[in-house]
Amino acid sequence: MRSIFLVALGLTVALLASCAAVPIEAEQTASGATVGGADLSSDEPDSNLTEGCIEAYDPKVDYFPDKVAPEHAEGWSVAYHGHYKVLTLHNPWRGAEETFAYLLVQCGAPVPEGYGDIPTIEVPVRSVAALTSTVLPHLDGLGVLERLVAVDRFDYINTAAVREMIDTGELQEAGTGTGVNTEVLIDVDPELIITFAYGNLDYDTHPKLIEAGLPVALTAGYMESSPLGRTEWMKVTALFFNQEKRAEAVFGGIADRYAEMAELAAGVEEMPTVLVGIARRESWRVPGGNSYFARYIADAGGAYVWGDDESTGSIPLSMENVFEVASDADIWLANTGSWFSAGDVLAADERYGSLAAVEKGSVYSNNAKLNEFGGNDYWETGVANPDLVLADLIRIFHPDLLPEHELIWFHQLQ
Repeated sequence: MRSIFLVALGLTVALLASCAAVPIEAEQTASGATVGGADLSSDEPDSNLTEGCIEAYDPKVDYFPDKVAPEHAEGWSVAYHGHYKVLTLHNPWRGAEETFAYLLVQCGAPVPEGYGDIPTIEVPVRSVAALTSTVLPHLDGLGVLERLVAVDRFDYINTAAVREMIDTGELQEAGTGTGVNTEVLIDVDPELIITFAYGNLDYDTHPKLIEAGLPVALTAGYMESSPLGRTEWMKVTALFFNQEKRAEAVFGGIADRYAEMAELAAGVEEMPTVLVGIARRESWRVPGGNSYFARYIADAGGAYVWGDDESTGSIPLSMENVFEVASDADIWLANTGSWFSAGDVLAADERYGSLAAVEKGSVYSNNAKLNEFGGNDYWETGVANPDLVLADLIRIFHPDLLPEHELIWFHQLQ
C-alpha cells in the first residue's frame, strides 16, 4: 500500500511542478448560447455556463446544474436560485460581528428583487484582480488564469504561470491595504476584485475599493481551523466563474490524497512531540490546539505540545512559558522566513540552544521555496495543496513512512 501512496504523491508533485492547469471542456450551455463555435440550444443546460451569457432567459430553467457546498469549511455557504446564487461569508475575520453576502447573477438573466444593497456580480466573471496570492492557485486550477488582469505585489507571487504573466507584462501591480492603487484598478476595469480583511481599517483594502465603486469580494480561507477547510475556499472562487464542476473534481482529489496520507500516519506507535513558532520581542505566539496547524501535526502523527488547548487562533505566551512546557520537544517547526541554518537560530537568541530540538538538530522551517524576492510559496501553493504539506510533515515526523518523498516547503536547519 505504501508504494501506492508514493506513486500518487510523485504524480501530484509532478503536477505541482508544472503549475499547468488542464482545461475541462464545457459539455453544454444554456438556451442558444455558443461554446467553442457550436450552437447549443438545449432548454436545460447539462453544466454551468462558463463562457458568455444566456441569450434567451427562461425563469423555469436551472442555470446552475453544477453546484457546490462546503464539506470541511465553516466560513461560507451558498444558496442556488435558478439563475442566481447568494454567497454568504459567515466569519470574514477574527471577531467579526458582521457577515458579507454577494449576489451572483447569471449573465443574460435579470437581477432578482428583494436583496437590497447586496453587491451584485454577473457570472461568469470575465476579468479578475487578485489582491491576495492565495487565490492564484485557485484561478490556475480552475483554468481561468487568462482572466487575471492585476495582482497585489509582484514580489510575493510564486505560481509559475502567474510569474510568466508578470514577466511578459500582462499584469498590473495594484498594491494592497490602505495603499492600494485604485487608479490602476479603475484602468484595468476588472469585473471582480478578490481580497481579504483583518477587520482593521488601518490595514484592510476593501473599504477603499468600495468607496471607489469597484466590484470587490472578500475571501477568508485563513480563518478556517482545518487544512482542507482552508483549501476548500477554491469552491468560493469557482462560484464567480461558474466552475463548480471543476472545483469539485480538483478539491475532491486533494481531499482524497490528504485522507490517504493521514491514514498512513494514523497507525504510528510513537509520536514525536512538536513545538511551533519563534519568539518575537519576548512574545511567543503558538498555534491553538484546535487550529489548522495543530490539525496538520495530529494528522501527520505528531504530538503537539499545546494539543489540549481549545483555541483556533494563536496563543500569546512568554518565552519563559514556552521553555517551561516545550524545552524537551523532539521537533521544532520554527516556521520563519528569516532562518536558513542552525547558526541563524543561535544568532537570534542564544537561549534557543537549550532546547532539546536544537541540541538534536531537529529544527525545521517552512521557507524552503522562496522566490528571488523572498516571497514564500508555502503561503500560496502550499495552502492550495495540503496533501503535500502533510506529506512534508510525515516525512519529518516519520521518515520511514515516506522514505522517497523529498521535502517541498520545509527544510532542516543545519
